[in-house]
Amino acid sequence: MNLKVMYVSGLLALCPMVQGAAQSELIKYGNFDQWIVRNIKESRIIGGETKQLYEIGPNAVWNENKPYTNQGGSPWATSNVMAKVCGITKTNTSVYREKRGNGYCARLETHVEKVKVMRIVDIEVLAAGSVFLGSVPEPITNTSNPMSKLSLGVPFTKRPKAVKFDYKVKLTNDQNRIRQTGFSRVSTVPGRDMPDVLCLLQKRWEDEKGNVYAKRIGTMIHRFDKSTDWVNGAEFAIQYGDISKKPGFQSYMGLISGDRTQYTRNSKGKMVPIKEVGWADADEVPTHMVLQFDSSYGGAYVGSIGTTLWIDNVHVVY
Repeated sequence: MNLKVMYVSGLLALCPMVQGAAQSELIKYGNFDQWIVRNIKESRIIGGETKQLYEIGPNAVWNENKPYTNQGGSPWATSNVMAKVCGITKTNTSVYREKRGNGYCARLETHVEKVKVMRIVDIEVLAAGSVFLGSVPEPITNTSNPMSKLSLGVPFTKRPKAVKFDYKVKLTNDQNRIRQTGFSRVSTVPGRDMPDVLCLLQKRWEDEKGNVYAKRIGTMIHRFDKSTDWVNGAEFAIQYGDISKKPGFQSYMGLISGDRTQYTRNSKGKMVPIKEVGWADADEVPTHMVLQFDSSYGGAYVGSIGTTLWIDNVHVVY
């Protein structure tokens, strides 16, 4: 077997080339064997502890409270963030580096993040783990509209037939989820919690005012509805064109709007919503790929404590 250097829209990968077989391309750093460990010292008023944040990129250790930007050409971002609100430095870690074999994988976990002031628990917030192609503009300065803090998607102009990766799932026994924002009472949300993965191929454009629009070309959204041990090399097919009338379509696979709205940074450097305005023809060429893994599918502050997704070796398949 020969190894050929290939690119996923500029994301360097090594992949095995087998005559007559599908081509599989590893997204850069998608084997999760390299991590940046950030040692962040939180403000004294909330305890002054040093917390570790894990970022997917070239091996390094940072011992300073500086904002993170993607390093070494890494296309990956996580829900691990440093926030600075009213002068107080606080972190959240919901994605972890975990040993697997001779390397590492990523563990995404839904948990409750607590903020203590003078040894009193003032705020408890449910936080899910998320790993995605994109970036997070640090530091986070407020808690409003969490989705607007994530710049989702990277330039991408290919037409893969599937996404392939290794995964492991742990569900809880809870038959319903909770919503816990830290600013209101904990409420019950119907339905069992599940991790999910979504891959969207979009054709985006920007108007003269900086608004970003998109048409959906390709769709793959999967929810993991049972606990599993490691499943290696699982492939999830991407469907092209308008899938709303196809067998197996679910409402959550439709065009994104409302509370599910995603954001990106426009050409003026401003975070703006991505307005999905329709389905593109099945044969169109995308400009961007959104690829996101979540430990809980329900969006900000919704899930079940302990729901966990492990991922490793993320490829696109042609």
